[in-house]
Amino acid sequence: MNDNQYKYGQLRKAATGIDGLDAITEGGLPAGRPTLLCGAAGCGKTLFGVTFLVEGALRYDDAGVFMTFEERPQDIAENVKSLGYNLDELIAAKKLIIDYVKIEHGENEESGEYDLEGLFVRLGYAIDKIGAKRVVLDTIENLFAGLSNSAILRSELRRLFTWLKEKNVTAIITGERGEGHLTRHGLEEYVSDCVILLENRVQNQITTRLLRIVKYRGSTHGTNEYPFLIDHKGISVLPITSAGLRHQTSSEPVPTGIPGLDDMLGAGGYYRGSSVLISGASGSGKTIFGSHFANATCERGERCVYFAFEESPGQIVRNVRSVGLDLQKHVDAGLLRFEAARPTLYGFEMHLARMNRDLDEFQPSTTIIDPISAFRGSESEVHSCLLRMVDILKTKGITAVMTRLNSEAEHVGGGDQGIPSLIDTWVSLGALEADGERNRGLYVLKSRGMNHSNQIREYQITKHGIHLLDVYRSVDGVLVGSARRHAQAVQQRKIRAAANDKKPGADGLPAVKARSNGKPRGKSR
Repeated sequence: MNDNQYKYGQLRKAATGIDGLDAITEGGLPAGRPTLLCGAAGCGKTLFGVTFLVEGALRYDDAGVFMTFEERPQDIAENVKSLGYNLDELIAAKKLIIDYVKIEHGENEESGEYDLEGLFVRLGYAIDKIGAKRVVLDTIENLFAGLSNSAILRSELRRLFTWLKEKNVTAIITGERGEGHLTRHGLEEYVSDCVILLENRVQNQITTRLLRIVKYRGSTHGTNEYPFLIDHKGISVLPITSAGLRHQTSSEPVPTGIPGLDDMLGAGGYYRGSSVLISGASGSGKTIFGSHFANATCERGERCVYFAFEESPGQIVRNVRSVGLDLQKHVDAGLLRFEAARPTLYGFEMHLARMNRDLDEFQPSTTIIDPISAFRGSESEVHSCLLRMVDILKTKGITAVMTRLNSEAEHVGGGDQGIPSLIDTWVSLGALEADGERNRGLYVLKSRGMNHSNQIREYQITKHGIHLLDVYRSVDGVLVGSARRHAQAVQQRKIRAAANDKKPGADGLPAVKARSNGKPRGKSR
């Protein structure tokens, strides 16, 4: 039970153990009351119910009863093993009872009075046997199969919900989605204290699972649609982002891993917890810049998660090894973790749920997202996705470096995803063209809260990593590439010549070179 939910006069609540869901419901499901969990086939209703019971037993020492009208207990136990749940151990420890009530639709016949007295006796026995605090009924349609009298149905539904309240158990009742109603009968949603709707939505051939709190009597709650993920790590619900913009801020600089870039940033690095964008055309070294930051994080003994959307982890490790960065040793030490997936594997919201779960699990101090330009879609969808991503990272206090592929036309404009307003520091990589050469240059377009450099710095990608060159000015402006090298060589020759002029001669006085007046030598005429 989560007794901290009494503030603001809210109900006593039972935490589900699904962190994102508990955040949306502001503490969990109403304790001692029934909750209706409805949705179409394949939405994950049964898995939510099992997770509610298992997490209750493991985290909160609450015993539970799962009464199923569809699947056999052994089938349910096998299905949830993929989530890492061992129901047999909980049953042996008397923390869980699975009761299978077999109902054959062809054998049901509506005749005379219909009541649930037999169900109450059977369920009450199971609750009392282990002192259960949580109950799941899956699914309610099978319980009332063949009953067409809506008056009797409503009456028995009320009896069922009232009986569960009198037993003081927190209950989840699953129901199938109906036509024009949340459930097939269209009655359960009205007598439930809390209604949660699960959906499987397909857009552009990509499926996204969504959750929405339709109603919650006596409590405030999140009202939007929230994506959730079901995989081998269980159920992950994307929580409410910090819409109030109350993120914690820090003035502590985090080194970029590139000394020259640290010098250009007034604070000596990125601010901890800030969001950084490194943009540039193909071949400008964006991944190498991100890898420098990841390497510097791990060298300090901190953790980093690298989200890769275009290259495999092995390919990234191999490629950056050519510039002197050994990321594999950090992977082996458990400080660096790669999470790689194609952007088309999930929808935007599912990627957010997956990333949020990985961040909570690994607890990194920094993260690399390479590249965010891999996400394709409408401008509003991509902007919304990136906004929520930045909010999640700022809420967790994670310093994030995001890379973005720009075309030459987008070099300063930032592209079509509305990114500049979201990030704190923006480092732009571009081509410097002069004397028939293309050299690499960078500048800091913005860095909030820092007195950063406004210079354009040439940089080189060497076998020892990124190396920023000093700015070389001449009467013709800033020189780069071979023009800079030629000018430096000329300057060095002048310095050496001046040094030679000052060397003492045989008489101890500075040597004086003979000057020619341009006339041929010989006798004067």
